[in-house]
Amino acid sequence: MQRQLWIMLLALLSGFALSQAFRTITAILAQGLQQDFGISASSLGAFAGLFGLSFGVAQLMMGIGMDLYGLRRTVLCAFPLAALGSALSAAAPSYGWLMLGQLMIGVGCSPAFLACTIFIARHFPAERFAFISGLSMGVGGLGLLFTGTPLAWVVEIGGWRSGFWLLSGLCVLSWLLIFFKVHEPALPQAASTAKESWGRAFIRMAELLTLPYTWGMLVLGMSCYAAFLSLRGLWIGPLLMERHGFSLVSSGHVAFLVSLISLFSPAVFGRLDPGTLRRRQWLVNFSLCMAALFVVLALWQQPVANVLTLVAMAMLSGYGLLQYADVRTSYPNHMTGRALSLFTMAMFLGVALMQWFTGIVAAWAIRHAWEPYTAVALTIALWLAAASTAYRLLPASPLLKAART
Repeated sequence: MQRQLWIMLLALLSGFALSQAFRTITAILAQGLQQDFGISASSLGAFAGLFGLSFGVAQLMMGIGMDLYGLRRTVLCAFPLAALGSALSAAAPSYGWLMLGQLMIGVGCSPAFLACTIFIARHFPAERFAFISGLSMGVGGLGLLFTGTPLAWVVEIGGWRSGFWLLSGLCVLSWLLIFFKVHEPALPQAASTAKESWGRAFIRMAELLTLPYTWGMLVLGMSCYAAFLSLRGLWIGPLLMERHGFSLVSSGHVAFLVSLISLFSPAVFGRLDPGTLRRRQWLVNFSLCMAALFVVLALWQQPVANVLTLVAMAMLSGYGLLQYADVRTSYPNHMTGRALSLFTMAMFLGVALMQWFTGIVAAWAIRHAWEPYTAVALTIALWLAAASTAYRLLPASPLLKAART
């Protein structure tokens, strides 16, 4: 039975890996998109952010859909949109069509990671949640590796459209894998639980927002992953090429290295999880450390120093995994699925918001003859510092307080 669970989880993770590729593809395609469509830095930020926006907004419906119809049906119904959106992006004659393709990709990929997280929460022991989630994020990070050197090589040979065509084909293969391999085991309580309506499901989701301790987790959730992904998914390529004169393939090598390290970082932090009593303090401290690294990236504009800073960020990036463990232990069992869904929605809305806003910051810096990547990195540093402070000051779950006594 355990072997079958791992096979199903790996099949689901193939979809998550592709969503990781889609959300970081802009860093490699940025130069080609700007040349073909003449888009500005703010438009590039809007393009990258639209994936996170559509992904995040769709999380609510996907989470409810998984409760009502199961993980398998929800993923199989949504994921074809990613393949179609990628094909549309590859054939896009204008920026508007490109944005429509990005919207479809975001919605299609939206159940990918949530399905993996809920699958782990439902079918693996609670005490192994952080560790298995960390491993899963590492496996899903293979999509980040693809958008490093391999994608840079493909784009160098066939142009930016070839990257979207390739991802569209991979989406079809992932869908077939999920269709044939994933058959979720029935939950013990499923037979005795009547299915609720969509309206009731929305109300139950909204009830989470009435709990004061939800807000601290959401604020930090909209910031930690967004900070690393805004850098890896949008700015790393332009920063290295324009600030230091790296080639596209050389930038791809750095992105590949950063992605490779971030592949293992969540599993390491999952293994090092300090437990309920100390986890919140770790999250605050690591967020402030990441903010400090963004300050270094902004102010120390030397090629080797910047590459080493990017490597340090990748090593630290896995601490965000502890947020899922924080959510998992902050709510009673009957609220865990909804809480994870809401947190995942907030996380990717944060990605969209940060990528869009840093695009505006970069465009503003260019107009005022400032170095845009300095402005972007300092903005992310301030964002992280403010979010970690809010998380520390806002109330924690009573369940965590009970664990201290």
